[in-house]
Amino acid sequence: MTVPPARLLLRGYLPLTRDGEEHVPDGPLVVAANHFSHLDPVIVSLAVGRPVRYLAVDELYGNSRFFDALTLWLGAIPTSRTRAPIGALRLALAELASGGVVGLFPEGVRVWTWGEVAPKRGAAWLAARAGAPLLPVAIRGSGEAMGRGTTRISRRPVHVSVLEPILPGDLPDTRERPAAMTELWRARIDAALRDR
Repeated sequence: MTVPPARLLLRGYLPLTRDGEEHVPDGPLVVAANHFSHLDPVIVSLAVGRPVRYLAVDELYGNSRFFDALTLWLGAIPTSRTRAPIGALRLALAELASGGVVGLFPEGVRVWTWGEVAPKRGAAWLAARAGAPLLPVAIRGSGEAMGRGTTRISRRPVHVSVLEPILPGDLPDTRERPAAMTELWRARIDAALRDR
């Protein structure tokens, strides 16, 4: 969930542009974006315009009480990178069942460049399991604003494109549906990042 102070901070400091807001549907939704920066969750929430509960790996927790409290207050769902995240998936599915929005970064980590790691299927699996649209969001410039290896924010332009949702019902109902949805997500993000 994005709170008004975060919106004001980013809008007042970062030259943020966006397009594709018309692609955001009502009802349950899984948002999946590429990931360059710690700023990405707030940027994506601004672009989507709906409160988003992000799955956040548990290794982020335990370093700062403030960070831990803030992310949990904002609705983050801690999930394990090393164990089966059964509890986190149940919470995410419950959020979707109540008509909410769950956000993930399929790359699983902040990257230096797009395409350096293969996307994981978790976002597509959640969307398919819940029967919810998978909404691709392409972010350009957040790595220059605050990428890996830095803790300072630089005033650099950031652009966000909300792309056409991927509907689980548009793909065959097989065990390979999450893989097909993930590949379609990757292709749409790739095209959006190359087009600008």
